[in-house]
Formats: sequence, structure tokens, C-alpha cells
Amino acid sequence: MNRSVFTIPKMDCAAEEQLVRMALDGVEGVPRLSFDLGRRTLTVWHEGVPGVISDRLDPLGLGAALSETRPATSEGEAATDATESRTLWILLAINGIMFVVEMVAAWLAQSTGLLADSLDMLADATVYGVALYAVGRSALLKRRAAHLTGWLQGVLALGVLGEVVRRLLFGSTPEAPLMMGIALLALAANVACLLLISRNRHYGIHMMAVFICSANDVIANAGVIAAAVLVAWTGSNLPDLVIGTTIGIVVLVGGVRILRLR
Repeated sequence: MNRSVFTIPKMDCAAEEQLVRMALDGVEGVPRLSFDLGRRTLTVWHEGVPGVISDRLDPLGLGAALSETRPATSEGEAATDATESRTLWILLAINGIMFVVEMVAAWLAQSTGLLADSLDMLADATVYGVALYAVGRSALLKRRAAHLTGWLQGVLALGVLGEVVRRLLFGSTPEAPLMMGIALLALAANVACLLLISRNRHYGIHMMAVFICSANDVIANAGVIAAAVLVAWTGSNLPDLVIGTTIGIVVLVGGVRILRLR
């Protein structure tokens, strides 16, 4: 395994980063990419010579040039793995605690939205646990771990949608103030998680799966807050049921996106 650094002068935003990622998609023997937009560099871990990487980058017209190639050292790999593990343990702790908090609050507030978000937290904690297993392992195992998280996301999403139907038939109007307070706390937790993982999402497919889950969480929390405002305004449980359904669908779509990662 070698480690090559490319300078890409015209890569200064996420759009160019995505363009580069798409150009390298499907290249055999490339388990890891690392982007630094500030320095406009791309680090590629790859098997064999870097010529195949250059051939994919040259047609983009971004001025890509090979700076250096050297064997990937075990020390460097160990440092990267330690960073991944430390980040994932923090994310796992945050989501595990918030799952318990939101589950209790959902029962007290009789909120489908909070219940859906708590199960989303549980799904994410599972994702982070599976990703921890994948750290330092082969690209194939990382892919399998990521796909397992996709299936888990799908199962929990279907459970959320089933609970929405049950509460539609037998539920009551949720307590909007409690719903709002817990949703704001969850939003703060998930924004922190997203900021943590955004710096490490290029370390493999398992980390990209984690990034997708965290981004979905922020969207879901914003929806719960909006639903709490509408419940307080209208006195109806319909906004809560709608956001519960929406979160379930978002989680389900996120699971499908993860399953499509290669």
C-alpha cells in the first residue's frame, strides 16, 4: 500500500471535492481518500503506482499534480485509526445518552416526533458501534460494516412508521414545551456530532456512512422543533405525527443511500 499526495490548485470548495471523488469512484485498490480544501491537497492510499490516479484527475482541469508518493507507514495508519476510534467513541457516547433522554421525554410528552428521533439516535449509536468494528480493517470489511448499518437503519425506520400508525389510532396531543426543549438539546448534540465527523468522513466507506447518518439527524431535529411549534399553536397532534412519519422516511432513505455506497 502506498500513500500519494496530490496538489489540486483549483479545488477550493465542496463541489470540486465531489468532482474529484466521482472521478476516483470505482478505482481498484483505493481504500481511502483524505481532502484538505484549505491546502488544496488530496491524499490517496492506493495499491501500485499513482499513475492510475493521475489519469483520472487530469481530465478534470483542476491542475492536479503529484507531490509525493511513499509507502504507507504503519505509524501513519495507526494514527489515523486512533483518530477514527476516538471520534466514534465520542459520537457513540453522545447518541447513547441522547437516546435514553429522548426516549424518556417521548413517553412523558406523548410525542411521536421525539420517539422517532430517539430511535434515530439508537440507530446512529448502532452505526457508530459497527463503524468502530471496521476501523483498521480491510476495505471489504468496511464495506460490509457500512451496509450492515444501512439495513439496521431501514429496520428501525419501519419500526418508527409502525409506531406512527399506532399513535394515530390511540395517541393524544403531545406536550409542546417539553417536546421543544428536548428537541433543541438533541439538535445541539447532533450538530456537535456532525462537526466532529465531517473532518473524518473521507477515511473510508464506514465513515461516510456515519456522516450520512449525522446529517440526517440535524434535519430530523429541525423538523421536531418545527412540529413542537405547530402543536403549541394548533393544539393538534397532527404536526407531531407528520414529523414522526417524515423522520421515519428520512432514516429509511439514509439507509438506502448507505446500501448504495461502494
